[in-house]
Amino acid sequence: MFIGGIEAGGTKFICGVGNDKGDILERVSFPTETPEKTMINVVNFFKHKGIKAIGIGSFGPIDPDPKSPTYGYITSTPKPGWGNYDLVGELKKHFDIPMVFDTDVNGAALGEATWGEGKGLKNCLYLTIGTGIGGGALVEGNLVHGMLHPEMGHILVRRHPNDDFKGCCPYHEDCFEGMASGPSIEKRWGVKAFTLPTNHEAWELEAFYIAQALVNFILTLSPEKIILGGGVMKQQHLFPLIRKEVVKLLNGYVQTKEICKNIDEYIVYPGLGDNAGLLGALALTLKKL
Repeated sequence: MFIGGIEAGGTKFICGVGNDKGDILERVSFPTETPEKTMINVVNFFKHKGIKAIGIGSFGPIDPDPKSPTYGYITSTPKPGWGNYDLVGELKKHFDIPMVFDTDVNGAALGEATWGEGKGLKNCLYLTIGTGIGGGALVEGNLVHGMLHPEMGHILVRRHPNDDFKGCCPYHEDCFEGMASGPSIEKRWGVKAFTLPTNHEAWELEAFYIAQALVNFILTLSPEKIILGGGVMKQQHLFPLIRKEVVKLLNGYVQTKEICKNIDEYIVYPGLGDNAGLLGALALTLKKL
């Protein structure tokens, strides 16, 4: 059975066709432009592919509640043109097949739990740290939803004593995303993150904010593994700094083997790499079906 997957990102859309084994048989990527231009590309890709269902993991905020009149909508995003956009409704005009809609990070969390670093675990956390910051959580085998969906990128963090950067979140300024996303690094230092040397002070600051967030999630969700993806986390030298800071902040309060002995295997890069989002969209569909 062929199924479709869409990783609908704020920067680019990735569409693919896969199967229930987690094989990606065909994929395409294109920039996220206006909804009209972008969705034409999506529809044209999936035409004549013979897919039986589509899973969509989208940037947000979104409405993932199937009982809601705005189910399938991207809601209050600041991205021009995409606010209150009926993404699923547009796809339904062209494909009369089952569709599953969730956040891109919830999808990635499920994808990692199905085929990646979280395989075999019922409780894991996935964070993407890049153009924005978002998180998805699997708790007792189920993705976390509630009034809406987790917005882990917008938790409040304590400011580093040597950091006078105002923050770049249009809603909260100095929340987690405002202080640690890719754009915040660029605005703070005036260059792209990947151009900074590994010994630059930016990375100590970055680890400081990321570790704060992880400690909050460890203490509230108690994940069995934390997976950090996104463009910023391609800087692999960040991981040892983050692990060290997490241990420091917990200060011996959490006495588990994951924290005390195996933290190098506890806070990790995605096992699925850049395919985490697309495979997550496929995993969403398989779980529904």
